[in-house]
Amino acid sequence: MSTTEDRRTPAIVEAARRTLERPLASYQLVLGATTLLLGLGLIMVLSASSIFALVNYGNSFSIVLRQMIFAVLGVIGAIIVSRMPLATLRRFITPFLVVSVLLVMATFVPGVGLERNGNRNWLPLFGGFQLQPSEFAKLALVLWIADIYARRQKYLNIPRYVITPMVPVAGSVALLVVGQHDLGTALVLFALIIGMLWVAGLPRKQMGALLAMLFVGLVLAVAQSPHRVQRLLNFTNPEADPDSAGFQAIHGMMALARGGFWGVGLGGSRQKWGSLPEAHTDFILAVIGEEIGLVGALVVLVLFIVLGFAGLRIATRTREPFVRYTAAGITIWIMIQAVINIGMVLGMLPVIGIPLPLISYGGSSLLVTLVALGILLNCAKSEPGARRALEAGRANRKKRK
Repeated sequence: MSTTEDRRTPAIVEAARRTLERPLASYQLVLGATTLLLGLGLIMVLSASSIFALVNYGNSFSIVLRQMIFAVLGVIGAIIVSRMPLATLRRFITPFLVVSVLLVMATFVPGVGLERNGNRNWLPLFGGFQLQPSEFAKLALVLWIADIYARRQKYLNIPRYVITPMVPVAGSVALLVVGQHDLGTALVLFALIIGMLWVAGLPRKQMGALLAMLFVGLVLAVAQSPHRVQRLLNFTNPEADPDSAGFQAIHGMMALARGGFWGVGLGGSRQKWGSLPEAHTDFILAVIGEEIGLVGALVVLVLFIVLGFAGLRIATRTREPFVRYTAAGITIWIMIQAVINIGMVLGMLPVIGIPLPLISYGGSSLLVTLVALGILLNCAKSEPGARRALEAGRANRKKRK
């Protein structure tokens, strides 16, 4: 029996190795993980939001229908950017960053910006829809930093060319988001900045100094809000204040505990009936754990690991500097955001309010994330033999028709 198992294990490893050696392996991993996460997300948004939507809008499907609209727009955008020549894409980077920053600044204008849950980070659109400009700023910064570093590739061994103008510009955008009181998005932006500096090869001494400055800045940002201080001090022991600061974390844990290994069944969550705040947004993983159990939560985790592996694989295998920095930036952004959200729901991090990419309800986040992953698919074509294999596959499909 053991001999048979020993033979089977190398066979599985060998099959995995051969699969990863295929030219389109990274492309297919990104496409597959994105599709599965998006599909699961739409199903869970429907389940987690149905009661809330019925009570507040008189229609159990109103929230998921909005999410589906942004999903369709995001898929269309992803298809467009995945087929767009990267040289053409780079021409729009600076205008995209300028527009994104102007939209973020517009949220501070009285009568224009909207405030939700203490965060002034929304702009009104038609039909009751709202736009969150800081989500677009994430992608704009990734592309802008990648373009800057690609142009300066020969000089990145000099620290000042790595730091300027990237840190002043990107840091200013992050500080604007801090001014919106959106600490979750600001934290992702700061993590993105540090991640891109690491990818560009900033020496340890300068990296340590920037990390120290970032830590002090985050402490000051948290200290300005008594509510944030309370949540930060409470997250290690939410039972100390179960009716206020620890309420959301406790009910998230209750959802996960009730779900057990297999879950109570799709649609069977109790917490989504009003006990768990933001059940269809920031804490949707808790509803997944309650309804689909540990198995469902692990599926989500594995899909994000696959997505992160594929993104880093693209970044390390490409010969083009712009592709390397773009793939690395998109991967860092999405993985950091996922880790923060998952850690928050599991009680390993303070509750700061940040959506789970592709899963949580949020039109702006979903739209921008899908477009970013479309760009990542485009980057995957730069791997050795990938573009040729993709074109050959399309030609074979045309012949069959």
